[in-house]
Amino acid sequence: MGTDIHGHIEVRNDCVDTSEPDDDGPDVRWHPVGNLDHFFMGRNYFSFGCLFGVRDASFDPLAARRGFPADASRAVARAFAEERDDSHSPSWISWAELAAVDWDEPAELEPHPSAFEYRRGPDGQWAWKGCGTSSERLAELIGTDARTAMWAGEHWPEGTEWLDGDRLFRIARLSRRQAVPDGQWGDVWTVMRTLAKRHGPENVRLVVWFDN
Repeated sequence: MGTDIHGHIEVRNDCVDTSEPDDDGPDVRWHPVGNLDHFFMGRNYFSFGCLFGVRDASFDPLAARRGFPADASRAVARAFAEERDDSHSPSWISWAELAAVDWDEPAELEPHPSAFEYRRGPDGQWAWKGCGTSSERLAELIGTDARTAMWAGEHWPEGTEWLDGDRLFRIARLSRRQAVPDGQWGDVWTVMRTLAKRHGPENVRLVVWFDN
């Protein structure tokens, strides 16, 4: 069974959230900005592990299982409560923390490098494509079986390359940037970065939880 991520971007400011008026007065702390489902699509276990310590253990996670924030906005708390019976590993991370990350840091916790695929771009540079995306073709290039090719990092030293036209296979270690690609997370970061310019990096956060 696969694992999915859910969550919301929140901002902390002095704006009044009028969506849920009650006798206790307005919530002037954290306010919901957008559902993560509107900005992030799909599954990426490298991302889940790198950011929140879920499913993949290649990296020391940035914000593993911090728990659901007690001061979450009412709307986000309600969304989490509705899914709580089926959810796990709630956590959160601020834009200040994300902005300080060394995204070029290589994975140190994975047991061995992996065979990554790169494609030559219009500028002639090699662009990272993924891991294990064409193991059968790599097996042909190496002259081995698909299983050995899938775990090529166990058998060939880091830096070993196999050229296949405009495609390149290289034994390397995953970087945080590759684990959390802009192609998937760019919209999330853009929203958080924009909010941080107005409200401050510590006042913008992403609250998440997972389900299987």
